[in-house]
Amino acid sequence: MALSVSTQSSALRSLWTAVGRRRSYAKVASSSSYAAEGRREKKQVEAEAEEGVDVDVGGFAVSSGISRPLSEILKQLNKKVPDSLVKTRSENGFTSKYIPWHIVNRIMNLHAPEWSGEVRSVTYSADAKSVSVVYRVTLYGTDAEIFRESIGTASVDDTSYGDPVQKAEAMAFRRACARFGLGLHLYHEDLS
Repeated sequence: MALSVSTQSSALRSLWTAVGRRRSYAKVASSSSYAAEGRREKKQVEAEAEEGVDVDVGGFAVSSGISRPLSEILKQLNKKVPDSLVKTRSENGFTSKYIPWHIVNRIMNLHAPEWSGEVRSVTYSADAKSVSVVYRVTLYGTDAEIFRESIGTASVDDTSYGDPVQKAEAMAFRRACARFGLGLHLYHEDLS
């Protein structure tokens, strides 16, 4: 279904508002110069959207239409996530890289704005020492919809941040998104 130019521009403005300016994904410069740059970028993005051009936002191409074929969505999700968005965690002598769940959420909103996610189950182990969450992420494209599920497990005794269910859910969400390719390169880096 083809959208009119005004509908595409309106949809892009809504998406722009929802996901914020591109610098929210990377470094934020000084606020006064950043605000002026943001206004210029927004005008440029809107002008390109009215022309029906795909727009580049912080290294990520954003389609001028909200709905796209799944192949285009997956192509964007499979791109390498900038190193500035990747965090490092050390546990039990092992260091691993990860993308915080809120960044994964914003990237999903940017590339697959019609995605949905849901907790499918929350299960405590028999000895009540850990909790596991199964999370499903569904992508909706113009041609089909697909979902991926994953599981995250957290120790009930771990109080480093948040509650155990929250940790397990965040882990399961990130892993389900990785099954679409988002941040998958981090898993391969760990093997080398």
